[in-house]
Amino acid sequence: AGRIPGGGGCGAAMALSLGEGGGGSRLRRQLESGGFAAGEYVKQLSQQSDGDRDLQEHRQRIQALSEETAQSLKRNVYQNYRQFIETAREISYLESEMYQLSHILTEQKGIMEAVTQALLLQADRDDPALGARRAAAADPFLPLSTKDAAANEEGRQRTLTTLLEKVEGCRDLLPESPGKYLVYNGDLVEYDADHMAQIQRVHAFLMNDCLLVATALPNRRGAYRYDALYPLDGLAVVNVKDNPPMKDMFKLLMFPESRIFQAENAKIKKEWLEVLEETKRNRALSEKRRLEQEALPRPAPTPPESTNPFDEDEDEEEEDEPSAEDEAVDLSLEWIQELPEDLDVCIAQRDFEGAVDLLDKLNEYLADKPVSQPVKELRAKVDERVRQLTDVLVFELSPDRSLRGGPRATRRAVSQLIRLGQSTKACELFLKNRAAAVQTAIRQLRIEGATLLYIHKLCHVFFTSLLETAREFETDFAGNNGCYSAFVVWARSSMRMFVDAFSKQVFDSKESLSTAAECVKVAKEHCKQLSEIGLDLTFIIHALLVKDIKGALQSYKDIIIEATKHRNSEEMWRKMNLMTPEALGKLREEMRSCGVGNFDQYTGDDCWVNLSYTVVAFTKQTMAFLEEALKLYFPELHMVLLESLVEIILVAVQHVDYSLRCEQDPEKKAFIRQNASFLYETVLPVVEKRFEEGVGKPAKQLQDLRNASRLMRVNPESTTSVV
Repeated sequence: AGRIPGGGGCGAAMALSLGEGGGGSRLRRQLESGGFAAGEYVKQLSQQSDGDRDLQEHRQRIQALSEETAQSLKRNVYQNYRQFIETAREISYLESEMYQLSHILTEQKGIMEAVTQALLLQADRDDPALGARRAAAADPFLPLSTKDAAANEEGRQRTLTTLLEKVEGCRDLLPESPGKYLVYNGDLVEYDADHMAQIQRVHAFLMNDCLLVATALPNRRGAYRYDALYPLDGLAVVNVKDNPPMKDMFKLLMFPESRIFQAENAKIKKEWLEVLEETKRNRALSEKRRLEQEALPRPAPTPPESTNPFDEDEDEEEEDEPSAEDEAVDLSLEWIQELPEDLDVCIAQRDFEGAVDLLDKLNEYLADKPVSQPVKELRAKVDERVRQLTDVLVFELSPDRSLRGGPRATRRAVSQLIRLGQSTKACELFLKNRAAAVQTAIRQLRIEGATLLYIHKLCHVFFTSLLETAREFETDFAGNNGCYSAFVVWARSSMRMFVDAFSKQVFDSKESLSTAAECVKVAKEHCKQLSEIGLDLTFIIHALLVKDIKGALQSYKDIIIEATKHRNSEEMWRKMNLMTPEALGKLREEMRSCGVGNFDQYTGDDCWVNLSYTVVAFTKQTMAFLEEALKLYFPELHMVLLESLVEIILVAVQHVDYSLRCEQDPEKKAFIRQNASFLYETVLPVVEKRFEEGVGKPAKQLQDLRNASRLMRVNPESTTSVV
């Protein structure tokens, strides 16, 4: 590249402008300017540069500026994200508080209106004439006679019948009854409660005891199809604050669902809210009066006079004993009258403890009371709320809900189900929830390259979850001993899921026997932690792993046998020359770690070893197999391990026996006899001793194998096989 005259000065100026003293801020302003053009900037920079070094320095400054900007953006995004989470949490709290405040205000309004109505009724009783004048002034259309009242009731019935004829599919759902009439109706638009998207146009019919929702038929004007019917006893009305463009809306809460409707304008919305609350209040008052009337004692019929003189004494005795009719249950208490609605509110607000407290209070009140018809009707209403509450608690424990929070997150729902007498269902749902949580945790584990590292994580996640679940189970179901058998069955199935993941990573991937032994050892150590709470699952993990461990032992045995046979085929019966003292010292340490303490008597001058390479390699490989197999040992593997050892040893014994009988060279024959002596007098006793230490009892098969060597030592020239 050619150099522009005067370029040195420009390059110096550029270097000065990008120097440490404020150059970064000027470069930032230049890059942030609105008219910045990258192509022109690079072209100008290339022309003003003194060489490659200036461009490299400038590139480093731009790169540093880019990294600084990226870090700043990350900090801002993280800060905004935290603020967003905090704001969302505050909005959630505020929404809950506003809902409670709205409910409190509605209750206060109802109480004030009830008090006012009670005062007016009391004034009417004191002065009937004043009450009649007030009623006439308040309602100019009030019927003045029984005939007019009957005509008004008949008109309401006729209006209801005419309107319901336009709704398909509701004739069977709304049987004609003399007390049912239409209060209010109108068109509404339904919106989705989660996404606030318009769903459909509906027409609502409010009657004195229920609310009917119908959808408009597309091809028939003024005709509707039945959609839903909600009793007013289980219906709650909530005002929805206007949030343009979503306005003039209100929400209806009916367990287990809620629906949002939009009125045509604010006036109609207000009318709907007022008439719904008024109709619900009138319904509650009429129900209260009915219960009061039914609770009043009815006079017993007068029996006919008897001429029997002894009846007088019997009548006197009967007067002393109170009858069941005299013990009428007082259901006019305010908390009993409001109990169904209070239960609905508690369920809607997820106040499960409050709902169960109300149920316990009612059961305690009715415990020693006779079962009359009003009590049965009250029980029927309460039982419906109990079913709703149970369904909510069951949904709280379902695996579809969030599994975060650990076992303690389920304590609230489990404890309330137990208080409701649903301990069996609570136990079943709790264990299903924890099984899903454990399975999810295992699936989320990332499979590492190192198998042992993955097994450490797997055991930590599984056994920690199992321990926490057991402790939480013991806390929640302390008084329900019948549930513990269900927990043991669950623990066994969970252990099977753990072993599936364990075996897939350890045994199916054909890991070495040493790695498999370490992994099994880790699993056993974690399993022993459960003994802290009196739960021993060691026998279960043994039973589930025995098949895979047998396969691993037999596979590794086959590998050793094949390697030994290969070395035997190339055996030249020569002494080992390790060349260096370091190599000889290393071999001594290896043999000492294998349990061979008298190895020095088999070493010669310099770096020679008076043993064959095949016998030494066989010794190291066999002892390594025995050590790893003992780490895997449990009683079910006794015969498998013993038979594998015998098969491995027989390969070496048969080879030495065959070589001793077939070799003609006296010198080599003496060397073979020395190797046989090492094998029988040193290696086999070490194997036998180590096996007895690891298992806890001697092995007769190994003793018989060692005793069979006497034949060869007594008559080495015999052609009879040792085996």
